Amino acid sequence: MSLAEEMHRAGRAAAGTVDPHGAPGTFASTDPASGAVVGVFPVHDADTVRATVARARIAAEHWRALGPDGRRRRLAAWRGYLARRVHELAELVHRESGKPHADAVLEICLAVDSVAWAGRHARRVLGPRRVRPGLLSVNHAASVEYQPLGVVGVIGPWNYPVFTPMGSIAYALAAGNAVVFKPSEHTPAVGTWLATAWRAAVPDCADAFLVVTGSGGTGAALCRAPVDKLAFTGSAATGRAVMAACAETLTPVLMECGGKDAMIVDHDADVAAAADAAVWGAMSNAGQTCIGIERVYATAAVYDRFVAEVTARAARLRPGSDDEAAYGPMTTAGQADVVRRHLADAVSSGGRAVTGGGVDGGPDHGRYVRPTVLLDVPDDSAAVTEETFGPTLTVTRVRDAEEALARANATAYGLAGAVFSGSRRRGVDLARRMRSGMTSVNAVLAFAAVPALPFGGVGESGFGRVHGEDGLREFARAKAVTRRRFTLPVELMSFGRPAGAADALARVVGLVHGRHR
Repeated sequence: MSLAEEMHRAGRAAAGTVDPHGAPGTFASTDPASGAVVGVFPVHDADTVRATVARARIAAEHWRALGPDGRRRRLAAWRGYLARRVHELAELVHRESGKPHADAVLEICLAVDSVAWAGRHARRVLGPRRVRPGLLSVNHAASVEYQPLGVVGVIGPWNYPVFTPMGSIAYALAAGNAVVFKPSEHTPAVGTWLATAWRAAVPDCADAFLVVTGSGGTGAALCRAPVDKLAFTGSAATGRAVMAACAETLTPVLMECGGKDAMIVDHDADVAAAADAAVWGAMSNAGQTCIGIERVYATAAVYDRFVAEVTARAARLRPGSDDEAAYGPMTTAGQADVVRRHLADAVSSGGRAVTGGGVDGGPDHGRYVRPTVLLDVPDDSAAVTEETFGPTLTVTRVRDAEEALARANATAYGLAGAVFSGSRRRGVDLARRMRSGMTSVNAVLAFAAVPALPFGGVGESGFGRVHGEDGLREFARAKAVTRRRFTLPVELMSFGRPAGAADALARVVGLVHGRHR
């Protein structure tokens, strides 16, 4: 299977998105709730993608030459433009992804905060700093700095079409790179809007941030274009194909590939708070959240109370496209099918749904999944082992927090998680030992709202980090520089060194480093 085909399949391909009324070479973005066309966009082929990367490379020279302060001012202009138009962009996110307007506002505000952090801190994080030269180079001054890579390609998802790709886009720009962004084929209007906003806010560096649109073939072309790094968000299966394509040119990659995140509810946890957080973590954005909670392990001491609280809170939620709905539809028909399969497998293998358990709607737009709490689901069920990406939650009774931790870690994924405990020390200890890149204690998703913290996972959830200092350095190369300050009596790195110089050095090293302390 080709990379384009793999990105079509595993990346929730755009089957059926070719505009039936448009010209060849275009595709339509549609409202998942109504099927109405949001916009028609070009399918950019490999030649166009390469030409776009070439334009970005020219712009990258000017963007780099501005220095951190010049880039900070322009990033500030962009975030100001975004901040003044939050509701305009939120309405577009709502129409194109089905996300409630208020939740889209929250997503955009988090993204704006990330742009601000990246712009303000790039000089401090990436600028030159002195380092100790050590014993063998005592006569040298040593420094390290982080230089731009050049052009960064970004392939974004549809579930958080602003916040998630901005973790790569803003930090790559702040680090001095130009960016070519390929938004999901399901949210091209949002990606195009972001690029238009950039051109309006930063007209003198308009080509430093460019967008290409299309589905799997366009993404494959960006992988094979001469970019200096590729940041990808999507499934692990597609991620492998992206890595294989980038390996052809030794292009480094950053992978964020989803999760099967767990929550631990300890015996002394605030049950009501844990239940409220679990429902939000599992059901918000129709469960289409890579760092959302999909599994809960509640200790025997609180299990019954927790299930009662979660069931009551979930039962009050209603999906829909109106302003009063708790969450919207599945953004893609294929994702609704995944949820149906997981629910059916959970029930057929002995689990039971105490709320929800089905998908509402007709054959064309059956994308509203009722909030579903599942109990007694076997550990080998797809609802426990695979990423569901829907408003579902499995709750499992465990003996104690240690068993909960062991079962939470028994997964190939490792993106995020949560721990609820009445003891700060035990809560933090469990969080540190959870096999995940990020964990919140007595909250869910809190780490995502802190732009200074790195964001990323381990295992099937990918590698590399966005956000924070690690995110800035992810889009730069370390450059080491030494400068000889004075000449030593004996130059060790010379064919003219005395015959006994190496032995003398060995004695000095033995005196300095040979003693145990």
